[in-house]
Amino acid sequence: MINPVIVAVVVMTVLCLLKINILIAIMVSGVIGGLVGGLGLSATVSTLISGMGGNAETALSYILLGTLAAAISQTNIVTLLAVKLSKSLKAKSILFVLIIAFVGCFSQNLIPIHISYIPILIPPLLVVMNSMKLDRRAMACGLTFSVKWPYVTFPVGFGLIFHGIIANSMTQNGVPFEATDVWKAMWIPGLGMLLGLLIAVFFSYRKPREYKDLHPEINLEQDVKFTSREWFTLLAILAAFVIQIFTGSMPLGGLAGILILMITRVIKVNEVDNIMAEGIKLMGFIAFVMLVAAGFAEVIKATKGVDALVVSSANLIGGSKLLGAIIMLLIGLGITMGIGTSFGTIPIIATIYVPLGIKLGFSPAAIVCLLGTAGALGDAGSPASDSTLGPTAGLNADGQHDHIWDTCVPTFLHYNIPLIIFGTIAAMFL
Repeated sequence: MINPVIVAVVVMTVLCLLKINILIAIMVSGVIGGLVGGLGLSATVSTLISGMGGNAETALSYILLGTLAAAISQTNIVTLLAVKLSKSLKAKSILFVLIIAFVGCFSQNLIPIHISYIPILIPPLLVVMNSMKLDRRAMACGLTFSVKWPYVTFPVGFGLIFHGIIANSMTQNGVPFEATDVWKAMWIPGLGMLLGLLIAVFFSYRKPREYKDLHPEINLEQDVKFTSREWFTLLAILAAFVIQIFTGSMPLGGLAGILILMITRVIKVNEVDNIMAEGIKLMGFIAFVMLVAAGFAEVIKATKGVDALVVSSANLIGGSKLLGAIIMLLIGLGITMGIGTSFGTIPIIATIYVPLGIKLGFSPAAIVCLLGTAGALGDAGSPASDSTLGPTAGLNADGQHDHIWDTCVPTFLHYNIPLIIFGTIAAMFL
C-alpha cells in the first residue's frame, strides 16, 4: 500500500473529491508520490517540471481550439444550431444524448480529431440542454463514451493505433498477435461500455435537472438566416479538421481555422485579442492541467513504482485465473488513473502481464483482452485524462458543470465497473 503509484493516485483522487483545485491536487499528489518513491523533493519537482513538456502540443491545441470555438460563437451558427436542434428534438433528451454520443464516435475513427469537436459543438448546445432540463452528467457520459468506446472496440483511426500497440506489446513479449485480430477480444469489454452508457442515460441521470440560462440572447423560437459570414465559418471549421488530419497536428489545424476567420473578416483584427482571451478562458485551465498531468506521469515513472506494483501483484495472484484477471485489471485502473493515458499504459504493463497470463493458462486472446481492458480502465474517471477534461471543457462553458462530481465520478462508475466485469468474464471464456 506504500507503493508510490497507489499513494499518488489515492491522494489525487481524495483531494479531487474534496473539491481541491485539480491543478493543485495533481501537483501535491505528484510530489507525495515522488517522496514516497525515494526521489527527494528537489528531484521530484525537477522531474515534474521537465515532464510537463510531454503534453505541450496538446495544451497549445486546447488554447487554439478554444479560441476557434470563441470565434465561432460570435456568428449565427451558434443560434442556428441551437434553434434547429431545439425544434427537432424538443423534449427528447435521451435521444439527444445518444445522437451526440454516437455521432461523436466519428471523431475517433472516421474523422480522427479526438476531443477537438467538443469545445466547438457543445457550448452552443447548452441552451438547448437547459430547455430540455437535461442532466449534464448524462451528456458527460455520452461525450466520454464518444472519445473512448471507438478506440477500445474498433481497429479504425485511433482504434487502429490502440490495437496496434496491444498487438506489438504482445509480440515483443513472446506472443505474436495481429493488430487486426485484437477487436475479437475487445468487443466484449466494449459491450460493457455500451451498457454503461445506456444505464447512465435511461436510469442514473434521466430525471430533469435545472440550470440557469446564461445565454438569454439565444432565442430558440427565432428564425435565423445563413449568410456569407456563416459559410466562411464553416470553411474555417472544415479547414481546421482537414489540416489536422493530413498534418497530424492539432495546433496547426486550430491556427488555420483562426487565420481563415481573420482573412475573411468574420472576426476583425481589433477583435482578436478579446476572442483569444475568451478562448483561453474556455480552454486555458484544461491546457495547464494537461501540462501538469504529463509532469505527474513522469514522476510516477521515475519512482519505478509501476514496475514494483506489477511484480508484487504477480506474487499475490498465485495460480488463480479469476483472481489474476481481477488484480491485473485493477492494477491497470490505478496506473491509467495516474498517468491519464490508455495508450501509454499498455507498454508499461505488458512486460509482466503477457508472461503472467501465459503462466496462469490464459489464451492469447484472453491476454489481449486483459491487456487492452487494463489499459482502457481509468481513462474514464481520471481527473487528468482528456476523456474527462474534454467533456468538462464543453459542458462547463457557462460555469455550471463540476469536473469531478459531474464528469469524473459519473464516467468512472458507468464505464470502469462494466469494463472490469465484462473484461473479467471475457478473459475467463476466451
